[in-house]
Amino acid sequence: MRQYQLKETKEIQKTIKKIVCNKCGREIPFGKSGPQEDFLSVEKRWGYFSDKDNQVDCFDLCEKCYDEFVSTFVIPIGE
Repeated sequence: MRQYQLKETKEIQKTIKKIVCNKCGREIPFGKSGPQEDFLSVEKRWGYFSDKDNQVDCFDLCEKCYDEFVSTFVIPIGE
């Protein structure tokens, strides 16, 4: 989950203020140069042949939650 800060200049600029893991709620450390640790960011726009036609889902996972998530896969990543 991303929280943004809006700055008004000639154009409205949207900058990331905070990133929080959607699964565990832990805040991803964020500094002046960006995130201080890696994480998974997903944005999915659902298509016409789904029950979520044109819905956009976004979420962020810290590395620990990502590892827990992929460990549940029937077909492991990389095979």
